[in-house]
Amino acid sequence: MPYLLLEKFGQSKPLPGNKSTTIKFRRYEHLPLTLSPLIEGVTPASQKLTYTDVVATLEQLGNIVGISDVIADTHEDPVFQEAQTLIGEQAAMTIETYRFNHLKAGSNVFYANNVAAKTSIVTTITRPDQRTIVRSLERQNAGHVTSIVRSTPAFNTENVLPCYVALCHSDLKSNIRGMDGFIDVKNYGTVSGWPSEIGGVEDVRYLTSTIFQPEADGGGAKGTMISTSGTLADIYPVLFIGKDSYGLVALKGRYAITPIVINPTPSKSDQLGQRGFVAWKSMQTAVILNDAWFAVYFCTCTN
Repeated sequence: MPYLLLEKFGQSKPLPGNKSTTIKFRRYEHLPLTLSPLIEGVTPASQKLTYTDVVATLEQLGNIVGISDVIADTHEDPVFQEAQTLIGEQAAMTIETYRFNHLKAGSNVFYANNVAAKTSIVTTITRPDQRTIVRSLERQNAGHVTSIVRSTPAFNTENVLPCYVALCHSDLKSNIRGMDGFIDVKNYGTVSGWPSEIGGVEDVRYLTSTIFQPEADGGGAKGTMISTSGTLADIYPVLFIGKDSYGLVALKGRYAITPIVINPTPSKSDQLGQRGFVAWKSMQTAVILNDAWFAVYFCTCTN
């Protein structure tokens, strides 16, 4: 669960068993204002809830680690237990990367310093850029995140102070801490920080992970910025999240993930029982439910 930052802030749906290869997310629209005064003794006409359904296709992810009977019988470490731990971490990181790759392709895009193209980006994240993004979200009535999914196997949520959330690579920590108005998470006072959170700037709280990888050599001339090739600057996506802006299949519940452990056992295909396996599989998807409530910001990172 510590790897699954995107799990906390999206509209999370459990995967139903024995259904279809699609899943439906529902986004309720704001009710129109009722500005006309009520008339004494007259019941006003009732309003109907309006909503938009977004249907996403599920895809299966998974992997297998093979373990021979010789390794299982002679190795001094508990190989199967070690393999289960490692493959569990792999499952979480794979699913988080899969979700990130889907969401960073959103259409509500901002470039650092308001340049015209990603290939022209040569600056890192700034408070004026953040204010531009927040203003855009607020103009579209993007709600603040007010609750998150807890990092437990249960489908529980916890209330949080209203905010927008930004997720980015850990390389950007120094640049974020250097923004005007930055407040370190340890200085929040009575407000508790989240795992992987480094602090906040005005309306936005920042969380980092090495899973949110930059795009190598995607920007302009590197200057003092990090570059894979040493010529062009690497580009770092930062996801700015409003309430109910995206949906995903929760990595919780009976059908969320299937772990498989097979000890070396004689069979028709393995007569001597020489091969064992530790594996996992999961049906997953991630989809933006409202592009106006979800922004993707691209910037560089200083060395």
